[in-house]
Amino acid sequence: MDWGKGIILTLVAFGILMIGMVTFCIKQDDIHLVTQNYYEEEIKYQDQIEKMINASEIGYNVLVYDSQLKKVDLLLPKGAKGTLHLFRPSDARLDQKIAFDITETNASSINVKDLKPGYWRIKLSWSEDGKEFYEEKKINI
Repeated sequence: MDWGKGIILTLVAFGILMIGMVTFCIKQDDIHLVTQNYYEEEIKYQDQIEKMINASEIGYNVLVYDSQLKKVDLLLPKGAKGTLHLFRPSDARLDQKIAFDITETNASSINVKDLKPGYWRIKLSWSEDGKEFYEEKKINI
């Protein structure tokens, strides 16, 4: 075999490899954005910062994750209303949003046993007495 055939075979092999990689990338359908309306949420981020400051002024964690019982406790006062967002960064199809309204003074619990094991972010947004709050916790199930 001479140099000409070797170079041509190398270029053909490289071309086939590139076509295969492009085909593989095009066929992937499980690519998810963190959020669909990214720019709108970026503009609203100053409000989010103010909510986080309000939550830090409370002085205790309102989100408590029990890894043994696989549950999340919401230590919120009576009259608090909001949403709990169970956020899976690797797959947006697994995300869940749970609305809540605390009517009793006992701690509310959310069972997370049925969630797919792995890395999750728990995002808690709530309001009480006309004031908005936000807290986030990272957990591994």
